[in-house]
Amino acid sequence: MNSVDAPEETAGDRPSFRLQPLKTTHLPGKTSPSCSPGGSDTRPSYCDAVKVTANGVHDIEDRILRITGYYGYYPGYSSHRREDGSESHAETLASEASGEQGQCQSCASTILKVLGGLLVVVFISSSWVGTTQVVQLTFQSFSCPFFITWFSTNWNILFFPLYYSGHLVTTREKQSPIQKFRECSRIFGEEGLTLRLFVKRTAPFSILWTLTNYLYLLALRKLTATDVSALYCCHKAFVFLLSWIVLKDRFMGVRIVAAIMAITGIVMMAYADGFHGDSIIGVALAVGSASTSALYKVLFKMFLGSSNLGEAAHFFSTLGFFNLVFISCVPLVLYFTKVEHWGSLSTLPWGYLCGVAGLWLAFNILVNVGVVLTYPILISIGTLLSVPGNAAVDVLKHEVIFSVVRLAATCIICLGFLLLLLPEEWDSVTLRFLTAFADKKAEEHGEELTESSVHTRSRANGAVSIPLA
Repeated sequence: MNSVDAPEETAGDRPSFRLQPLKTTHLPGKTSPSCSPGGSDTRPSYCDAVKVTANGVHDIEDRILRITGYYGYYPGYSSHRREDGSESHAETLASEASGEQGQCQSCASTILKVLGGLLVVVFISSSWVGTTQVVQLTFQSFSCPFFITWFSTNWNILFFPLYYSGHLVTTREKQSPIQKFRECSRIFGEEGLTLRLFVKRTAPFSILWTLTNYLYLLALRKLTATDVSALYCCHKAFVFLLSWIVLKDRFMGVRIVAAIMAITGIVMMAYADGFHGDSIIGVALAVGSASTSALYKVLFKMFLGSSNLGEAAHFFSTLGFFNLVFISCVPLVLYFTKVEHWGSLSTLPWGYLCGVAGLWLAFNILVNVGVVLTYPILISIGTLLSVPGNAAVDVLKHEVIFSVVRLAATCIICLGFLLLLLPEEWDSVTLRFLTAFADKKAEEHGEELTESSVHTRSRANGAVSIPLA
């Protein structure tokens, strides 16, 4: 093995000062070729002095620059050309170019994600406003809220076929419907969807789903669309309270404040019309809808956890199938007991009914697709924007006049909803931002003081500064 070993100094030798021929320092474990073609000449020569180490540094220049402390010097880099210096420089330029290209791509993807999220927000708020307004139009000729809820929930069966159609269009690796269905069935467990799990897991969520929508429609018969949509936004506060109590989520003081604001808005909304019958009942129905929606979401997180788009589509279709099979008896019971009576099937407002069901299905699809495509906070903002959307329609079309108390209650509920959207680390992020801002201000103030002191000193010495043209 051709290697140059450094002379060892034993413990008993005295240090002596004598000139030694310059030798080349090598990294341990690396071999160095000799100057002679045969590699037999081991005497130090000029070739050893200019020899390049493994990291490409000329030893003489490395030592001189290290001793003199030349500014901008980093060990391991030389200004001289070497055999592979051009390749190293090219690699450096290529890495810098790839880094800049990666940053540009990440910025572009972020911008596209935000723009797509804003588009999804507009669609979500529009679909929810449209659903609420079309329901109120349907009530003018067909006041059967449970039948509307049952009919709209059946349309959830279309969720998985629509998802599978998108899968065929966007994915190269095609799967059969049965394979995709079994893959998405893992949301119910490793065993997939069995009859026992179908009844055990789907029944409670189907009941909560039906109650949420049924109470929401009942509240629309008592209150305006703006009031009901604002009260429904309280479900975010109820989700936090239930998650804190049941799921032992992190305690956040700002969310407690938001929950108190939501409760305050509810009380003010009930007080707006003087606590008379329709107002109290309507507020109670809307709050009940928000409560069952919060319970639905907390139980989903507890038993089923997080899910991807395919699993969510599978679950919604399963929910619609359960509704069609097991809940279909309830509209019949209500029909024969005269609670909800309608004429023949030909007299039903099928246009309005299909409009409500289609908008409701579009809203659920957009919410689940939006979580995958963009930031979840934008989806929540889309739901919140339904409040001013419904208010605009109520004022322009229905000529509704809102009292000051009702407007204040709506604003308080919306503000509490926004506070609930703050991330868990918002306090530490805010403190870091304020600290950095204060440090920057202090540095600027120090620079101003330094400049002023220098200017004062120069004037004291009789120096006159002449501005350059």
